[in-house]
Amino acid sequence: MFQAMKRITKCLSHRFPEEGVFERAIQKSFLVSADMAHGVHPNYSEKYEDHHQPKLQKGIVVKHNANQRYATNTVTSFLFKEVANINHLPTQDFVVRNDMGCGSTIGPILAAGVGIRTVDCGIPQLSMHSVREMCGVEDVNIAYKHFKAFYQTFSAVDDKLSVDI
Repeated sequence: MFQAMKRITKCLSHRFPEEGVFERAIQKSFLVSADMAHGVHPNYSEKYEDHHQPKLQKGIVVKHNANQRYATNTVTSFLFKEVANINHLPTQDFVVRNDMGCGSTIGPILAAGVGIRTVDCGIPQLSMHSVREMCGVEDVNIAYKHFKAFYQTFSAVDDKLSVDI
């Protein structure tokens, strides 16, 4: 992906060649790693943190993991959820219990390899990887609205944010 992005920025900036175009593009970029999320199963709710039990039909889930199995961090979570707040769209958080394993997404690989700010998110579903996976139809609609709002408002939200490192 890194090389592809270099070629893209080179092609788009060929009229105005300037040093550091690629680096500035990376700095201004944001990757939404959209997959699915584990919705809380009513028969196994003890497998989830008490305050992080994503429910079907309640909005897109921002996924967090202290072991970096997801690429979301505090800043990227805030930016993604702020877009939702501005557009009155519901979000939920999923934090993996410390004593439970979890899968991963392509988000951490791309974030580490390219250096783009990344959020891992998805709509909640029951029975992930089984023959009877299911999700809420309203969550698909909410995700569509959120992604559309993200493309329309992210730059304005990002421009207002100042992170003290």
